[in-house]
Amino acid sequence: MYNNMWKCLTFVLCAFAASAGAQVRVQEYPVPPGHGVHDVWADANPGGPIWISAQRSGNLGILDPKSGKVEFVKLGTGSSPHGVVAGDDGAPFLTDGGQNAIVRVDPKTRAVKRWPLPADSGYTNLNTAIFDKKGVHWFTGQSGIYGRLDPRTGDMKVFEAPKGRGPYGIHATPDGSVYYASLAGSFVGKINPDGSTRVIQPPTPRQGARRVWSDSKGHIWVAEWNSGNLSRYEPATGKWSVWRAPGDDPHVYAVYVDETDKVWASEWSAQAMLRFDPVTERFESFRSSSRNTNVRQIHGRKGEVWTPESAADKIVVYRY
Repeated sequence: MYNNMWKCLTFVLCAFAASAGAQVRVQEYPVPPGHGVHDVWADANPGGPIWISAQRSGNLGILDPKSGKVEFVKLGTGSSPHGVVAGDDGAPFLTDGGQNAIVRVDPKTRAVKRWPLPADSGYTNLNTAIFDKKGVHWFTGQSGIYGRLDPRTGDMKVFEAPKGRGPYGIHATPDGSVYYASLAGSFVGKINPDGSTRVIQPPTPRQGARRVWSDSKGHIWVAEWNSGNLSRYEPATGKWSVWRAPGDDPHVYAVYVDETDKVWASEWSAQAMLRFDPVTERFESFRSSSRNTNVRQIHGRKGEVWTPESAADKIVVYRY
């Protein structure tokens, strides 16, 4: 393991929502090129670090928003992390497709710990993860698996996903229920207590559900890549609602719900960030200073939404 420090410069822009004229402050943090930033996770504490999966270089990136410094921690030989999520203790866990393992980095010592997937699981193309209320780490693999790891005991189980390849984004509701999206399978899956999946079919066929996120009520918001829709599933009633993103040919990649239950999404055709108000059913659109951003994931904390711009080698925060 090694640590490498690199100091970033920051600057502030003002972005105006196209539909409502609402001002949002945008701050951009350049990242050294060549790391291939993919996902981010914001520490829950205000001003705390932003954890970054550096897919191309095999590192965990650690951004200090106050100084703009970025530190890199090497994850191991062949590492290629995709997702990053923090546990209850604040430690970042990464789904490392290159090592076919779940990797934890100690937030203080930077010590790296790995839990390899079972040898007979093959290459799983590990994707994204989330913790449930019991502290169990659930993860997806696009090759057609999902699984669970209990970091306290090291117990790991891997399950075959319905319809084969495709499991992608994953999230948990406030009551601890875990849902994931299957991009290739075009469905949303709820993980049952026994580890099996209940397939939930969105109303739009072949929609390409890519990522999911729960709001405070336990409703599941879905980013639909193929259809360009933002949709919502209400588990209590089974009701679906669907809204098409702005533009002629939208492709919605990532989705995140903030503490006010506003829904943020990344739209790739226009290379824009969207904010959707479920009450007014109106979209606002925001842009960074780069023409091509390729935002693959979104996270945040109170008053802040953080995005990794993989095409521009930047981490961007939208403060509202």
